[in-house]
Amino acid sequence: MIRIPAALERELAKLFPRVKERERFVTEAIRQSLGDGVPHISSDSDVELVGGTIHLFTDGGSRGNPGQAAIGCILEDPIRGTVLREHYERIGIGTNNVAEYRALIEGLKLANHYHPNHLVCHLDSELIVKQLNGEYQVRMATLKPFIEEIRSLIEDIPSVEFVHIPRSDNYRADALVNKALDEHPAPHYDSRIRH
Repeated sequence: MIRIPAALERELAKLFPRVKERERFVTEAIRQSLGDGVPHISSDSDVELVGGTIHLFTDGGSRGNPGQAAIGCILEDPIRGTVLREHYERIGIGTNNVAEYRALIEGLKLANHYHPNHLVCHLDSELIVKQLNGEYQVRMATLKPFIEEIRSLIEDIPSVEFVHIPRSDNYRADALVNKALDEHPAPHYDSRIRH
């Protein structure tokens, strides 16, 4: 798998506006520079690992605010309409906002394995989308490290969008959150043990 630096990716996008053309060019340039010892890449799915567009759907929630919290993430190939990866987990005690941010961070980590040229992040938290898009300030000091981590994770992705969607359109990620909370109930703590 090859990661193209963001600056080079932007230059290639000017020359080849269509993602498929850009991917073919990069694949052929690599093949020519390495010589005949490189196996021919014949499947389109291999080429897409160099870049392309990926959609990320994330959700986080807690039962109680704060309360037991969980996250859910879905990576989707919008061209094929297929799910690339799903992830869900219980994250302990947290607020809804912390869970939303942690879900996005986990989703971005997964997305980075696919080296997208364009990543569209779908969230049903309007507050977090507006904070990430700079429309709202992040006033809570406890949330600022999440913003910094997100900025770091998207640094090498040439194009990232944060889009607010209605909760009803995010039902799959929401179902993963509930699955994590239902399958992994709250642990029973022994009050004699220091945490």
